[in-house]
Amino acid sequence: MLDQNLGQESAGIVTSNGASPPTYTAHKGMGLVSTAFSPEALTKLRYGNLGICHTRYSTTGISELQNCQPFVVDTLHGKIAVAHNGELVNAHALRKKVMRHGVGLSTSSDSELITQLLALTPPMEELDSPDWVARIKNLMTETPTSYSLLVMFKDVIYAVRDPYGNRPLCIGQLVPISKLHNPGAQEEDTEGWVVSSESCSFQSIGAKYYREVLPGEIVQISRHGVKSLSVVPRPEGDLPAFCIFEYVYFARPDSIFEGQMVYTARQRCGRQLAIESPTDADVVSTVPESATPAALGYAEQSGLPYIEVLCKNRYVGRTFIQPNTRLRQLGVAKKFGALTDNFAGKRVVLIDDSIVRGNTISPIIKLLKEAGAKEVHIRVASPPIRFPCYMGINIPTKEELIANKPEFQDIAGYIGADSVKYLTVEGLVSAVQEGIAFHIEKDKINSNNKSNRKVGHCTACLTGKYPVELEW
Repeated sequence: MLDQNLGQESAGIVTSNGASPPTYTAHKGMGLVSTAFSPEALTKLRYGNLGICHTRYSTTGISELQNCQPFVVDTLHGKIAVAHNGELVNAHALRKKVMRHGVGLSTSSDSELITQLLALTPPMEELDSPDWVARIKNLMTETPTSYSLLVMFKDVIYAVRDPYGNRPLCIGQLVPISKLHNPGAQEEDTEGWVVSSESCSFQSIGAKYYREVLPGEIVQISRHGVKSLSVVPRPEGDLPAFCIFEYVYFARPDSIFEGQMVYTARQRCGRQLAIESPTDADVVSTVPESATPAALGYAEQSGLPYIEVLCKNRYVGRTFIQPNTRLRQLGVAKKFGALTDNFAGKRVVLIDDSIVRGNTISPIIKLLKEAGAKEVHIRVASPPIRFPCYMGINIPTKEELIANKPEFQDIAGYIGADSVKYLTVEGLVSAVQEGIAFHIEKDKINSNNKSNRKVGHCTACLTGKYPVELEW
């Protein structure tokens, strides 16, 4: 499925008619989905009965059409199409390895690298038929993280998460509209299957959330249904490492991860923030929209009234995932208006979900004070981001991060706030994992399952502790 929330630079779709050999039809374009796909392009894609899609914002590889996904390549057994979310931690070494096999690479994207690795024949494979489980497992031995993948071959789609589960992936069940909100919908009601990085996209096409793809799991999706083929384990003792920043900012609040809704996890973060960093103020508000659940949690815990102080221009995209600083700064300038009557003469606690580069918050504070706020206290529902991410989030250098600059020692003075406090790492992890623990216990009661499921999150951007050793 095309999930615009995760990328605004380019979009692509590849469909297959499922024949033997299949006919693949592809269309890719730069910009938003609405820009990339004309009615004529969509008509051309309708002749397939299965397909994979991708929206992109670049973490590796330049923002050009050649790097748009899905990638399609010829293999010994026919074409495959691959869509990838994430970033390989050992991409540089893998590029050299693939090239030593005589394989040329036409793009700078590590997603093409994955496609070529899947095209290589693994040891012990019979010459007359491809063993896709073996090929995917071979890929997993070559690189530990970070990837969620869709691999399309003939009339089958394989959905794959790396063993650490760093990037999200979930399965949806297409059902009749009359049963969309019916909890009793059965598998025999299924009209088809869909896969997406975020479950929030399912309802808009008449699908129900079915389940997550587990860390390390290889799932086969075909006309015969959904079948788990294998789960590749992590090294002994390693915990899962789902990106905690998905809960903080990146995901849409109505998405479900690890059995809990992102909105609810953000509310708990806000309540924990109020416990750790109370404020002598008159009202609580938010930097819309991803910080709103945390602001409501903060207001509930603190007993302060919640009001809106900013009106968001909904026609301006997310500034964090714009590809350069100038575009991010211009986005801020036209993104918000002040609801002056709500806060003039009052002390405002403004909740933000994160402060990454510091480009957004300073002009907002200036806007509020010029519009009449007596004081503006910033409370951040995540810890300071101090380290770059090498697994698919666009935080490329330490130098870009405000938490690593000398100005951070007086961050309140630097951004013009009356005070600034952050949620602790321990507070964030506790707030996120509280809901997962509840879900695990509920599952145990409902299914009499006594297994001890492990819970873990990647906090590398906050702590510098990466889930795997980085290779260069």
